[in-house]
Amino acid sequence: MLITEAAFMLRKWTVKEYHKLGEIGIFNPEERLELIEGNIIKISAKGTLHAAATRRTATLLHNLVGNQAAIYNKSPIALDDNSEPEPDIAVVRIDPFDYATHHPTPSEVYLIIEVADSSLTFDREIKAKAYARSGIADYWVLNVGDRQLHVFREPAVDGYQSEVIQGENARISPLQFPTVNIAIQEMLPPIISN
Repeated sequence: MLITEAAFMLRKWTVKEYHKLGEIGIFNPEERLELIEGNIIKISAKGTLHAAATRRTATLLHNLVGNQAAIYNKSPIALDDNSEPEPDIAVVRIDPFDYATHHPTPSEVYLIIEVADSSLTFDREIKAKAYARSGIADYWVLNVGDRQLHVFREPAVDGYQSEVIQGENARISPLQFPTVNIAIQEMLPPIISN
């Protein structure tokens, strides 16, 4: 029997279908899921280093950008009809209705940060391509294991044209807020020696 390539095609979902599946109870309410390029992805549990880095970074950004932007934690971003990720941190334009009528779209996103402890490859490859295709100009992956920040810029259809890896002693400014100077070390959990 000849098996064709079509026999192995995956079913891609739209954001509208994804929401409908949730509404009718297909997903367990406890499941953490994201829709990335039509694929429903189960998100792994977050470790203590991941949680600490996310809290530290969100607090730092909130203190530095003040009322110039809103800082969202693990909230959906509507990239397109097939992707609705929930980044660890998104710095978005302030909306007078606090996004009660829609999720932030790429034109309303200033910066997306994913914190990686066990998800580095996924964040650098799969998510980076989805964010680049949607035109997210500033995407960072905070690698807590290696204490580095991967900075992705210059989005294109085939991915980001620039990836710069900075060590924990470096400083960085978001593209949208060039006067905000962030010490990468302040985003990372402190090193606790035994």
